Amino acid sequence: MKQSMGHVQSVRRAMMLLKALSCSDEGHRVSDLAQQTGLAVSTAHRLLTTLEMENFAYFDPEKALWHIGREAYSVGSAYVQKYNFITPALPYLRRLRDATRETANLGVLDDDQIVTISQVESREIVRAISPSGGRVPALCSGMGKAILATWSDSEIARFAARIGFHPMTPRSHRTLDGLMAEIVRIRRMGYAVDDEEHAAGLRCVAAVVLAGAGDAICAISVSALSARMPADRAEEVGVLVRDMAGSLTNALAVKR
Repeated sequence: MKQSMGHVQSVRRAMMLLKALSCSDEGHRVSDLAQQTGLAVSTAHRLLTTLEMENFAYFDPEKALWHIGREAYSVGSAYVQKYNFITPALPYLRRLRDATRETANLGVLDDDQIVTISQVESREIVRAISPSGGRVPALCSGMGKAILATWSDSEIARFAARIGFHPMTPRSHRTLDGLMAEIVRIRRMGYAVDDEEHAAGLRCVAAVVLAGAGDAICAISVSALSARMPADRAEEVGVLVRDMAGSLTNALAVKR
């Protein structure tokens, strides 16, 4: 049993290293990876070497930097293929980026959180980005609230009771009454706003993409620094995102 638990711990530690490797294209020193994951340098190096043997990690000997390996990309691609709406959504994300000059995102609800699975980055020097693969609590996310607004009130109440409210900023929801009042606004306007609820200084406007039966399959959003997206501009962007989500919904219906 003790040996089995040790194997589980090694897998968990290896997964931690993979996540850390995925956070930058520039590469990581083993000492930095050890610090980020809370592992001893010797443990991190041993696990990285094992990952390298299976092509999940790659070591650049000239720069002494570790990178994510090609096999990790293959596994990740299998996950992406599960969501066959990602490729058709990219032109719509690009149009949103070009129309707003801000970062456009696509996310799904997974394990009670919003996961960003595709993104078209702003060309601005200072950008508001939740990296692909990043997770945000659904109740603190524009995309999360847009998806929840398609559920019945009782389903939303059960969801909130099960996961609880975990505020990330002073603007985050803390009560079901507050959340439901916003859900009413989202249903009326057709888009949701993360008004600095996930991170101070960042604002996100999102709308839901629907399947044929009217169920939410994903959401798209535009995220920006709050200084570049004040309340009046958020309304304009909200209409744009809502209309683009509707166009993507129609395009996916034709594709199916």
